[in-house]
Amino acid sequence: MKRTGLLLFLLIAGFFSVQAQTTEDSVKASVNALFEAMKTGDANALKNCFTDSAILQTIGTNKSGNNFIRNEQVAEFAASVAKLPKGAADERISFETIRIDGPLAIVWTPYKFYFNGQFSHCGVNSFHLVKLNGSWKIHFLIDTRRKEPCL
Repeated sequence: MKRTGLLLFLLIAGFFSVQAQTTEDSVKASVNALFEAMKTGDANALKNCFTDSAILQTIGTNKSGNNFIRNEQVAEFAASVAKLPKGAADERISFETIRIDGPLAIVWTPYKFYFNGQFSHCGVNSFHLVKLNGSWKIHFLIDTRRKEPCL
């Protein structure tokens, strides 16, 4: 009887472990879809990565050393990416942190950005994704940009 209980516990624990990996993988796939759309210059695929009311922001530093926040619309971002030659925009990310609670996920990705094969800048992306109609969509994206130090 003890073996049956232990076996049942292990099966249930294994099921929930696989379920969590599947959810994390689907969040990663949604983030990766954004960077694939950038790399291929596919404006429609890029727009499909976001919610209808998504917020895109960049934290920059002016010449005086003061930080500022710049907002961008998804449509503007998609239009600028569509003008680039395929392969020109290559953002290489690593997944550092992923947290998921039901339909909400946050993702932290250090990155290095290459333009036409040359290093341009680096920083960190912070994503908030929402699961809508069975798909993860980016609702909020803010990033930092600098030449160095890169993580």
